[in-house]
Amino acid sequence: MSATYLGMPSFPEAAGEALHNVTLRANLRHATHTIRDKRARAVAELADWAELREAGKQIKNRTLRHLDRYLEQLETAVTEAGGTVHWAADAEEANRIVADLVKATGEREVVKVKSMATQEIGLNEALEAEGISAYETDLAELIVQLGDDRPSHILVPAIHRNRGEIRDIFAEKMGNWGRPAPDGLSDSPTELAEAARLHLREKFLRAKVGISGANFMVAQTGTLVVFESEGNGRMCLTLPETLISVVGIEKVVPSWRDLEVFLQTLPRSSTAERMNPYTSMWTGTADTDGPQTFHLVLLDNGRTAALADEVGRQALRCIRCSACLNVCPVYERAGGHAYGSVYPGPIGAILSPQLRGIQSEIDASLPYASSLCGACYEVCPVAIDIPEVLVHLREKVADQGGRGHRLEKAAIKAAGWVLDHPAALAAGERAASRTRKLHPKRLPGAGAWTAARELPELPAESFRDWWKKNRT
Repeated sequence: MSATYLGMPSFPEAAGEALHNVTLRANLRHATHTIRDKRARAVAELADWAELREAGKQIKNRTLRHLDRYLEQLETAVTEAGGTVHWAADAEEANRIVADLVKATGEREVVKVKSMATQEIGLNEALEAEGISAYETDLAELIVQLGDDRPSHILVPAIHRNRGEIRDIFAEKMGNWGRPAPDGLSDSPTELAEAARLHLREKFLRAKVGISGANFMVAQTGTLVVFESEGNGRMCLTLPETLISVVGIEKVVPSWRDLEVFLQTLPRSSTAERMNPYTSMWTGTADTDGPQTFHLVLLDNGRTAALADEVGRQALRCIRCSACLNVCPVYERAGGHAYGSVYPGPIGAILSPQLRGIQSEIDASLPYASSLCGACYEVCPVAIDIPEVLVHLREKVADQGGRGHRLEKAAIKAAGWVLDHPAALAAGERAASRTRKLHPKRLPGAGAWTAARELPELPAESFRDWWKKNRT
């Protein structure tokens, strides 16, 4: 996977800094509460939501079990419809393929639809290194790009910014990327949206190459599907002469009947809408409409490794709705940047370590970035048991060693011996009770656990001694 965000400190350290940012916490609290309340109302409208959720889970599971077959079917259908399919094993190969395709057109700029896959592989940076300018056209992605920032939310990448900050970014940076912001720009949402519209319109009309991802790919017909709310995606998908789509291999669904389930669940679970304002679908190329050249880059980048894990593979069911982020108490307080990945929040805590491995400090810490409250599982529209995968990944992190985990293993081994020897346990309990006034409030050598917790006070006598006195 791309090393774009690697080298960051571990989650606890990064989150610790975020907790001191009062503005960030206020922005996140307001936005996440608003989104999740709207989502709850939208979901409550469907009496069969539980059945749709289970159907989505089963469709995804069936597809993942036969992923090779459906990907080959997809390739055949796309090719027959006039498109060209490329296979990318990792981020480096995907970036090389896209850069070569853009250079072959003779163009030096592209417009982009919001895409998690291209962020994952660091495509913008790779294109810049090749002398190609990539312009984000989603409003939130535009804010992030102009602000030389990083996305902090799957659905709303600029969720950490308020209107005043966005106005300042537009006023200071828009002119460096194209049409400048109007003089006297206020923080009114209407004025900010109009400034973005005017800035982007000239890019839409000038661009000859568009780059997108896809929410779904229908193997049956080779059709790609993009859900969006602003119309920028429709402009990028129809106006350029060449369209390049970079899509993770797990985004395939077998048929239109399967897609119908997600047409109901994704809009409600992400933007709290009954349906997206813009649902764009395209199949290859057509002589009289849309791009005349279409390339599909199928991205692995760690996905087949995740697929091999019987517990962890359920993360590949994710449809990127972001509902888990909006209910997570950890994300709400720490924000998305602390996760060191384009995939923040609960889903990022289980997806990033599987795609990138758990060797780095940040990835080894992500499975612990959770209280295991289970709220993420309750709202997931494809029923990913995120707490189960978190615990599973914690076991893997512990198995690979490290000072803290070696001490933990030694402590567990010692505790196991004591629990196997009742006489030793009883003697230890008595000794602990008799010396309880001398006990520290924090346990030496366990600062990571006791930094926010005090040791409980021991009773004057052990339960065993009390039982002997009162129940013999």
